[in-house]
Parts: sequence; structure tokens; C-alpha cells
Amino acid sequence: MIEYFTSNLWLIWVIISILCLILELSSGDFFILCFAIGAAVSAILAGCGLSLTWQIVAFAVVSALSLLLVRPALIRKLHKPQRERLSNADAMIGQVGRVSEPIEAGGYGRVAIDGDDWKSTSVDGVAIDKGTRVRVVKMDSIILTVEPID
Repeated sequence: MIEYFTSNLWLIWVIISILCLILELSSGDFFILCFAIGAAVSAILAGCGLSLTWQIVAFAVVSALSLLLVRPALIRKLHKPQRERLSNADAMIGQVGRVSEPIEAGGYGRVAIDGDDWKSTSVDGVAIDKGTRVRVVKMDSIILTVEPID
């Protein structure tokens, strides 16, 4: 059995490479992919008949070079920087909705935004009719302050 593996080291390197590719699918940060590349190069060298020492050195060198060269290039290409993603109250500012219950002068009404219905008041305290499109300008706790869109 050991003779089989020593004469077919390329197969072990191929298996290592495939396992690394499968693990990469679960992470997506291209770190493990670099080791798959190193194992693939070592499989080629094993197929050419180089000794185990050279295969291990090639695996280490190619994996390190992949970490330094291939990974940053893939991250730049596939993980494009996005503007900052807002959350919670900050994400509501600027959203556009429609008045679902009239907002009374100096009082409250309701505004529907993305399927949610929010208690709302107007910016300057004026009444806003049902069906009017409004934009959120401020959020205090769970109460939106809105202004009509002309």
C-alpha cells in the first residue's frame, strides 16, 4: 500500500487540491484557494518524477506566492468595495414612502415604507393627506419625521 502511494504521489496532491477547492467553497475569501494552487503545481511536479522534497518546497513556495499575488488580485476583482451599508435608523433616513393614514396638523399619522407601517409626524407640523408620497428626514425611536415630495 505504501509503495502505491509513493509511486503515485501526484494522486495525493490532486486529492489535497480538490479538498482545498471544496473547503474554499464554504469560505469564499480565496485563502484556501492558494493552497489548492500549490497542491496542483506539486501534483504536476510529482507527475514529472521530482522527489518529495522538491514537491513540498514547490507547494510551500507556490502557496506563499499565491497568497501574495493571486489572492489580493481576486479580492480586488470579485469583492468590489461598496459604499458603507447603513443599518437601523440610519438606513431609514432618505427612504420614500406613502402616507397610509393622514398625518394630522401637529399630530401623528402612519406612513408605509417597504411593507412596514410607521407612526409618523410631519417636519413642520402641517397635515399631510393619505396617499401623499413622503421622504423620511429624521427618526426618533420608532416615530418617523417626514416631508412631502413634490
